[in-house]
Amino acid sequence: MAPHSNDSEPVSEPAEAPVPPPGTGDAEAGVTGAGRRLAAVRRFAAAGRRWRGSRSVGCAALLAVALTAGAVAIDGVREGRGVVAAGVPRGGPGVLNGVGLDAGVPALQARLRSQPRDFGGWATLGLAYVEQARTDGDPSRYPRAEKALKRSLDLNPGNDQALAGHAALAAARHDFADALAYADRALRSNPYNERALCSRIDALVELGRYDDAARAADTADTRRPGIPVFTRYAYVRELRGEVDTARRVLEQALAGASAPADVAYVATQLGRLAWSQGDHPAALGHYARALAADDTHLPALEGRARAKAASGDEAGAVRDLEGVVARSPLPGPLVALGELYEARGEKAKAREQYTLVDAWTALARSGGVNVDLDTALAAADHGDKDAALRAARAEWDRRPTVHTADALAWALHVSGRDAEALPYARRATATGYRNAAFLHHLGVIERAVGRDGDARRHLTAALELNPGFSPLGAREARTALKDLETAR
Repeated sequence: MAPHSNDSEPVSEPAEAPVPPPGTGDAEAGVTGAGRRLAAVRRFAAAGRRWRGSRSVGCAALLAVALTAGAVAIDGVREGRGVVAAGVPRGGPGVLNGVGLDAGVPALQARLRSQPRDFGGWATLGLAYVEQARTDGDPSRYPRAEKALKRSLDLNPGNDQALAGHAALAAARHDFADALAYADRALRSNPYNERALCSRIDALVELGRYDDAARAADTADTRRPGIPVFTRYAYVRELRGEVDTARRVLEQALAGASAPADVAYVATQLGRLAWSQGDHPAALGHYARALAADDTHLPALEGRARAKAASGDEAGAVRDLEGVVARSPLPGPLVALGELYEARGEKAKAREQYTLVDAWTALARSGGVNVDLDTALAAADHGDKDAALRAARAEWDRRPTVHTADALAWALHVSGRDAEALPYARRATATGYRNAAFLHHLGVIERAVGRDGDARRHLTAALELNPGFSPLGAREARTALKDLETAR
């Protein structure tokens, strides 16, 4: 199905909306939210094109559009050429113990109408808003979350539930230093708070403190073993190159999962891991299990599209990704769809997806989300190279992770600064993390600085690890290898 745009539907929710009275329109908003968000992104993109072409639309007008529409921090592992793939185990199963968010939020609001001094209820509502924003792409929920969490702390200063909620909110906005600080405060109050334990792991990972993250995962596993901790434990091990351990932990987590949301979530993590290691049939099997448990689980649908593309089913991949972006027009699936269109020679359609990514980054910033890494990854291949380099440098200064090292290396490469790029490309692979896109970038940069032997080795390794890591990246790697062999 082609992405649907409902340009006639107004966007009515301001980004700074107050915490709504219990029982007001969240359930109804969920019905049409996806259509409104996609329409808003498309309107913003169209306005941006008009402004760039004629300069007749003022910045204030564009900002006004941005402030009324939706975006959310991406919880994804960066893969491919600027692609943000679903999968980092942040968030996971919802905060309402199996109750759907669309149903659970109104129930919480009704409870708080009758019991307004329930500090635990306010903390849970704040977390629910964070989860809604994470899943439906609406940043207007972040100020609501902040107000609900503040209300909880006003009623009971220092309560660990609200502090853990603030940690989750900071992580969603990509403020990982604050996320770590709030998680530590929550754990001083309650060392067994599962949300705080998980947010602490997430923050340490996203700050590039991998040894500390591994210790935090061990601690969390001792204190609160369960699916949210297991999936994070697995990802930390994957970042250290311990793929077999990561797979075993996820398989154990899946064996213990019973709720459909848990099954879908863990099976999707297994699918992503299998895809990243080039086992595309296994990935398709895991995604099928995820979607059988929950056919609305978008990360599984997006992952299935990537696995289909890697298996040669481009038409099926396009259909799946069109379905994803129709419901959640976020950078990962937009770039993936754009690259599939580009690989098929549909350049106009590809440009539309990349333009929507630019619109999304502006909308996300208006919601208080730091999107420099997303900007760097997408713009390096499909946008403003200078903007990509500025964003990558800014993100590296904030958090020196393997993903920011790779993004900075690639942004330097496309800017013609390969000698400067090489140390960052090497750092991206230094932890043992097995990522075909990182190996591809390293090989291309090595070739550019005349290290042909190293380039052949790393380009070959990228294609052997995951020959379908990106439709354009894999093609570029194969072409570079052929040219290197011809030149020998």
